[in-house]
Amino acid sequence: MKRTLIKTADGSYTLYVPELDEHYHSIHGALQEANHVFIQHGLEPIKDSSSIRVLEMGLGTALNAYLSYQWARKNNITLWYSGVEAYPVEGEIISTCLKEIGVNQVQDLHFFSEFVYGSTQGLDSFTLEPIHAFWADINFKETYDVVFYDAFGPRAQSELWTLANFQIAFDALKSGGTLVTYCAKGQVKRDLKSVGFTVESRPGPPGKREMTVAHKS
Repeated sequence: MKRTLIKTADGSYTLYVPELDEHYHSIHGALQEANHVFIQHGLEPIKDSSSIRVLEMGLGTALNAYLSYQWARKNNITLWYSGVEAYPVEGEIISTCLKEIGVNQVQDLHFFSEFVYGSTQGLDSFTLEPIHAFWADINFKETYDVVFYDAFGPRAQSELWTLANFQIAFDALKSGGTLVTYCAKGQVKRDLKSVGFTVESRPGPPGKREMTVAHKS
């Protein structure tokens, strides 16, 4: 899959996939989007927890994983992060993206750009489990507090936004867990409700009017 580095409006990088005519993150600000959707609406509401398990659909450039690590360290929280990725991004590209948002610690750059799929790696109280697989092919053995649903948009890859895939996310969550996604399409929200989620619309990041938060009762 050919990918090209593109600078977004907030100065951070994303990747563009010509084959799909799709970007990995918002061109209005990759860093702002990640912080708004996944940190503010995914992790902040449960910051009183001593330990958290996160499952991400679309590990990509590891931006969400790195921001989660920063957040967990700041809040003194033990965090286990499982990231599913069907098409791994080269370590050199990940490193370039992280440097652009100010990551300059050699330890951090190495950890988040040179991780090995199929194994777990730890940094401080953060554990990264990178999973090289298609979402639909995984049987999750653990349950999670939060799902970051960060797949390519429905226009580009509608097969990732199906009832079956949302059922996988629902089953992977603990009771009381939450799914967060930048996507706010009406059909997506209806399908999330169909598999058992309680769905809320929240204000979106720059360039988007809304985003979606879905709770498992």
